[in-house]
Amino acid sequence: MHPSQTMRSGLIAVAAFAVLAFGSANAQEIGESHLAAARAAVNSIESTDQFDNILLNAATQVKADLIGNNPNLQTQISDMVDDAALALAPRRNDLENEVARVYAKLFTEQELNEIAQFYGSEAGKKLLRQGPLATREMLAAAEVWTNGIVRDLRVASVNGMAALMPEGGVASPTTDPTDPAAAAPVTGAAGAPAGSSSTQ
Repeated sequence: MHPSQTMRSGLIAVAAFAVLAFGSANAQEIGESHLAAARAAVNSIESTDQFDNILLNAATQVKADLIGNNPNLQTQISDMVDDAALALAPRRNDLENEVARVYAKLFTEQELNEIAQFYGSEAGKKLLRQGPLATREMLAAAEVWTNGIVRDLRVASVNGMAALMPEGGVASPTTDPTDPAAAAPVTGAAGAPAGSSSTQ
């Protein structure tokens, strides 16, 4: 499952700010129950899922680099890199702990428990599942709305210019507001666009 980009991006941005604001040098003492609540909240919003493939992708890249220079050792290189990656895998827990500490600095233990409770509920899980779809549809609706606003503003502006300019200075917009030509000022004979010349 992938969480809502909007919700997850907001939470991650807040977490990133905490890292910059507090820093490791100013690390504060966090109680075990507070940290556990933070871990539960982080797990519930799946905020670290985006890092799942980092080690795998790194291993794939290292294999490609080494095998490219030593194609005769492909099997040995692949096995060696896999073993090295597996040895590093437990360090993922370090990342989980650091992310939990970031959230613990920003949210109280009660707030973290409430976050985990909501995203552990059916409504919260549905938000995580349907969030990306909701975001896509929101952006599509915003695009349609934006196009309409821009179109109508252009038409209104052309009408306004018609009242400001001397007669014949600006053409009236088409009665069809969807026609892109509605917002194009026209001067001169034969409806030539402003700034154009009848001869090349």
